[in-house]
Amino acid sequence: FVVSDGLELRPKYNGIVHCMTTVWKHEGLRGLYQGVTPNMLGAGASWGLYFFFYNAIKAYKKEGKLESLSATEHLVSAAEAGAMTLCITNPIWVTKTRLVLQYNAGVDPSKRQYRGMFDALVKIYKAEGIRGLYKGFVPGLFGTSHGALQFMAYEDLKLRYNKYRNRASDTKLNTVEYIMMAAVSKIFAVSATYPYQVVRARLQDQHNTYSGVFDVIRRTWRKEGIHGFYKGIIPNVIRVTPACCITFVVYENVSGFLLGFRKENN
Repeated sequence: FVVSDGLELRPKYNGIVHCMTTVWKHEGLRGLYQGVTPNMLGAGASWGLYFFFYNAIKAYKKEGKLESLSATEHLVSAAEAGAMTLCITNPIWVTKTRLVLQYNAGVDPSKRQYRGMFDALVKIYKAEGIRGLYKGFVPGLFGTSHGALQFMAYEDLKLRYNKYRNRASDTKLNTVEYIMMAAVSKIFAVSATYPYQVVRARLQDQHNTYSGVFDVIRRTWRKEGIHGFYKGIIPNVIRVTPACCITFVVYENVSGFLLGFRKENN
């Protein structure tokens, strides 16, 4: 009995441009937007919950302390917030992966296994139960290190930058400075943790059959080497970095506005 790992079915691409042109040729414009609904909902819910949990945990740890939290405390706070967020949002990311990987259907909608996000949620639950909706949860937990490293780097960069400029540690930065801090911290986090995203996506892929995380790692290493764990990292950085910068700038400015508004009304 031979266990399928999906490599025979999976399309082969030479790079981001070849990937886009191939998807366009075989699946049309719709193929380039597969999984956009769960991606939007997942990203919105994840960022909202993440910032909520992260700030709540930080506030709890900072209560009664005059000095700023250390890099380690920021790292742990972000990891805890990431784990709590993942418990709520993992089913959304499973549906996103399943929708994106319907590459054997081409442009014919009748051949698609899932018609959309909610159809995918229902079908996965009926066929695989709760376990199916939480595939990739374990590597996802390891993936909380991504957000943890990003927030640690972001907070530390702000602190060091203000210190370099001889300003108070909690001094608000301007928009360009926030963008720079967010971009550097995001690229650092992606570079350090990208392999877990590959492992999680392969566990969630309906064309693959793996016995677990270590099985994915072992077979990916054997068949593709170290390169296999970094497939797609360049388009991933290009995709996530601008969104991250916008998110952090909006968050910092909105939170600053709301805090100022609350002070004026107290």
